[in-house]
Amino acid sequence: TAVAPAEKSVSLSNGESVGYDRLLLATGASAIRPPISGMDSPRVHNCWTLSDAHKLLHDVNAGDRVVLLGAGFIGCIVLQALVEMKLDLTVIELADRMLARMMDDPGGRMIKTWCESKGVKVRTGAEAIAVEEKDGALEITLGDGTSIAADHIVCAAGVRSNTDFLAGSGINTDHGILVDNHLQTNIEGIYAAGDVAQGPDLSTGEQQVHAIQPTASEHGRIAGSQMAGEAVPYGGSLSMNVLNTLGLITSSFGLWDGVDGGERVASEDQAYNRYLRLEFKDDVLIGALAIGLTQHVGILRGLVQTGVRLGAWKQRLMTDPSQIMHAYLACVQGSRA
Repeated sequence: TAVAPAEKSVSLSNGESVGYDRLLLATGASAIRPPISGMDSPRVHNCWTLSDAHKLLHDVNAGDRVVLLGAGFIGCIVLQALVEMKLDLTVIELADRMLARMMDDPGGRMIKTWCESKGVKVRTGAEAIAVEEKDGALEITLGDGTSIAADHIVCAAGVRSNTDFLAGSGINTDHGILVDNHLQTNIEGIYAAGDVAQGPDLSTGEQQVHAIQPTASEHGRIAGSQMAGEAVPYGGSLSMNVLNTLGLITSSFGLWDGVDGGERVASEDQAYNRYLRLEFKDDVLIGALAIGLTQHVGILRGLVQTGVRLGAWKQRLMTDPSQIMHAYLACVQGSRA
């Protein structure tokens, strides 16, 4: 419940305290709910913890009308589970597209069309402003004045790093716990890792929270090594997401929306639900988006993460982005030969 760096002790919820020589803060994040009236109804669910999932499975039956608030990364994972439960599902997303933080407009439209083809109703650019009980159901009022009736609401509107217990500790926080390139906080001997840590981004150098499993795993390895006395520098986490939405694989890496002075190329095949967008700065691939191209996931990550110079291959990719595999083999694997 609290950390006292001067005493090198941690207070627990049972009133006890534990001393430490070195401390790792890995308190994760918690689901948040939008400030909408009626969201305290027992028929409004989070789906963040195992107990949340158990409650949802217990309360919801096949055929129930369910509204999912949020179509970001977590929302689309939850969407997959809800479809498998054979529910009458409507998705409400405030942004103008699904997966707005990992996908551009063409990609977002493709994912929406895909979900609708699987029987999911999707409302993008829609804001839920109130929830109330009416005629034995929940009525969700939207900002445009329309309403949707539901038996249950599942909220996937984002998460927030768990840092409240650090109030008054002197440990610097922002969106998460601020850490340096050794995952150490501003107080020597105290480290942070995972969804609660706000550390350097590999692409920008800015302090960001990357609440994804690969980052958490890397944080744990590096923070553990540091605490054991091995100096292992942390180069920063790569912003990336790989997601399966009802069988359609989407992925994003690095600065997928590009940078000033950069160049981009994109190819789209709506008939086969395939999309590839590459972002360059000079002859370096700095970001990428892909839909329906599972064979490219590791390649795109490798090129963005290593920052390898593509040389003449950059211009070839600008003409034909489907040559990305050949570029990788020539520029990354070839350099290791």
